[in-house]
Amino acid sequence: MSDPRTALTHLTVVGRAENRDFRRRGGGDARIRDVERRPHGGKLRGDLRTSFTKAERDRKHASEELALEELKALGVILVLDAADRAFPLKLDSLERMSGHRGPKKRPLWLLLSVIPASDGQPESAVVWVSDEFRAKFLKIFEDFLTRQTTAGSPRNRELVANIGRIRSVVLRDLWQSAGAPPAGLNWWELWLTPSPTGLDLLRTFAGALRLRLASRTLEMTDRTVTWIEARWDDLHSLPFTAVPIAEIRRPEIVDTIDDLPREDQYELTSDLMDRTAIAIDENAPAVCHLDSGVRRSHLLLSASLDAGDVHSVVDSAGTDTDGHGTSMAGLALYGPLDDLLVSTKPIALTHRLESVKILPDSLVGNDPLTYGLVTAQAGAAVETSAAGRPRVFCLPVTAQPEARPGEPSLWSASIDALSAGTDIGRSENGITLIGRPAPEASRLFVISAGNVRQFENGTDYLDLCDTAAIEDPAQAWNALVVGAYTELTASPSDPGFADWTPLAADGALSPHSRTSLLFGTRPWPIKPDICLEGGNVLTDGVDFHDKHPLHTVRTTSHKDDLTLTSANATSAATAQASRLAAKAMAAYPSYWPESVRGLLVHTAEWTPAMRADIDGEHGKAARQAMLRRYGWGVPAERTLLTSSRNAVTLVTQDEFVPFTGSDHQARNFRLHRLPWPRETLRSLLDTHVQLRITLSYFIEPAASRRGWRRRYSYASHGLRFELRSPLEQRLEDFVARVNRDAGDEETGGRPSGGSERWLVGSNQRNLGSLHHDIWDGTGAELADSDLVAVYPVGGWWKANKRADRADLPLRYSLIVSLRTPLQDVDLYTPIATELTTPIAVEIEEA
Repeated sequence: MSDPRTALTHLTVVGRAENRDFRRRGGGDARIRDVERRPHGGKLRGDLRTSFTKAERDRKHASEELALEELKALGVILVLDAADRAFPLKLDSLERMSGHRGPKKRPLWLLLSVIPASDGQPESAVVWVSDEFRAKFLKIFEDFLTRQTTAGSPRNRELVANIGRIRSVVLRDLWQSAGAPPAGLNWWELWLTPSPTGLDLLRTFAGALRLRLASRTLEMTDRTVTWIEARWDDLHSLPFTAVPIAEIRRPEIVDTIDDLPREDQYELTSDLMDRTAIAIDENAPAVCHLDSGVRRSHLLLSASLDAGDVHSVVDSAGTDTDGHGTSMAGLALYGPLDDLLVSTKPIALTHRLESVKILPDSLVGNDPLTYGLVTAQAGAAVETSAAGRPRVFCLPVTAQPEARPGEPSLWSASIDALSAGTDIGRSENGITLIGRPAPEASRLFVISAGNVRQFENGTDYLDLCDTAAIEDPAQAWNALVVGAYTELTASPSDPGFADWTPLAADGALSPHSRTSLLFGTRPWPIKPDICLEGGNVLTDGVDFHDKHPLHTVRTTSHKDDLTLTSANATSAATAQASRLAAKAMAAYPSYWPESVRGLLVHTAEWTPAMRADIDGEHGKAARQAMLRRYGWGVPAERTLLTSSRNAVTLVTQDEFVPFTGSDHQARNFRLHRLPWPRETLRSLLDTHVQLRITLSYFIEPAASRRGWRRRYSYASHGLRFELRSPLEQRLEDFVARVNRDAGDEETGGRPSGGSERWLVGSNQRNLGSLHHDIWDGTGAELADSDLVAVYPVGGWWKANKRADRADLPLRYSLIVSLRTPLQDVDLYTPIATELTTPIAVEIEEA
């Protein structure tokens, strides 16, 4: 047998999946408050009538202020406050359209936004009710008082019982960003319900009050977004006009970034370039930097970055006056330069660079370009210039969250839409992001988690990291989000630092890295996904030094064509991750972006320091919390690009149509028959074997805040995986369990946690659009687990019965690996033989 450490290609699995039908049971279990019918219904009916009366007065005042007939409102906006945090509102009932078809179809009432329950506040819903259908809306509460169902319950009990009060809206109810609206003259982000006249009405409103309106708009799936410059008080009459306002948010305006430290190492640069062979193929994969530009004349970058691949969406040139973009480009092309600079080995590059400048050299004071728009424009620039080139979008730039931690923003929703292959349409006034998603045009975004910017004496730095939430847009479901860890723990030889020590131990989380622990128990994705080197921080117990050269990595500088500099934090980690993704694309040209993202997570490993924290937690939920700190660990380049005899990785790229017909019923799931080395596994009676499964797919987002649960979910759909248990000897038993788990989730329940052998289990791993889990046991226990089911669960495509999303194929990547520490065990050969894959193919290590 050859050396088990020999680098072999991963195995691609084709044609081993089949459709299976669902057999679902009905039913559901809504959480409904127990109330006394007459006093409760009478109170809410009185609240509603009072609110209608107050709305009339507010509309009259607005009409007198604006003195424009066309701005007269045709409906009222109400706020429905839940009575108790434990009893959410029935959002499905808060949107109703007339029974007409085509252009005659009109809204009776519309759900505009939802403010989720917090520690001291129950859920609230903001609802627009048409004047024409006020009586019909009031009838909901009349029927609760006077009519009952065939089962003997009050009519509309699921909706009415959980409402605590109804009141007329005030402008503050439309505010969806964190904190209070700022004082003074500001730009505001306005989210409108789609309407043929909505923007014209807003222009009329702005003209009447002499307010400045941005020339750009963004068309989302169910919202139109634009920006207005005003004082908060200038907008008080807005909810009482015909302008179809749904939400107001703090805008994400493009700003500059801080300079990084600089360190010159001129004499080594030329030698490194002499040893470097560039990727000369124009269609080689590229890392596309969305940053402050790149100094392409730098000796280490120029041959890998053509002039035609340098773009800008904020000025006429893509030059880098800040330095951040150039330093990130060096890391994305070479990785940290420290070891390469002192080595004598030749370097062979397999990918190239692209750059789009999205950060201006100075503040933008006129048109409030948002990051979502800029990101869309940046993608369009490179894809128009080099359409056939595979690429990784590296985004090492973040902004402070504009809402509660984990909630989608306009920027993160734009990232999710672009990832899913949504067309980018230019219009006279801006860009249309949301169209019908095209999986063949999907994109991989690698985004930094964001940095901790201040350190405190007497506080464990991990506590600071855990209470510093992932920044915008790193909450994007479809992106690969990168945190930072560090192995840089050496003490400086400078006697001036004799009493200074590093905050982080070897292999621990970098003090710079943010986490998603503040996302709480809501169904937001686990972020970061992975970690890479981001440097350490020194302290003497009083002060902190966060940019010491010994605790940073070396890269290219923008100062001149030979200069080197230092970089750190999650930006540096993100650039390194982008390099690994591009190398995977070069090694496996047929892999989709979904597969490359999944492979980086699948092949990551926790350091001993991370593993100690994870193993120290008892229970799957507690271990999931540690994932929100470390992600799935650190991907090693060798494992990412190659398998070995005793550690084999299988990659399946598949698609199917799960939701069919106008009712979007989930009729099918996929059953994957793995090329399982049964006899080899059975022979490993007491030998440890590890199984990893990763399911990676992209969702289409819905960014309006109308409540991300049940019908108005953020994701278009979801997928889940399940492994056949050794106890499920009959195929029918496994299929029955998949049917049961899928049905439970569709009706709001939780599937069983599965085998205790799983690290986190299905209840904890089924977040976001990338699901990964690790099974540990013996080979004999795993020998008969040769089936994996991939099944769908509904999102807004299904719940909203979107006709333009019916019968769409969904694609996904399923990655499975088997590993054993025994060097003399060959798992690769029997699998490759069953797949009729030649096993003599080997990959040279980079």
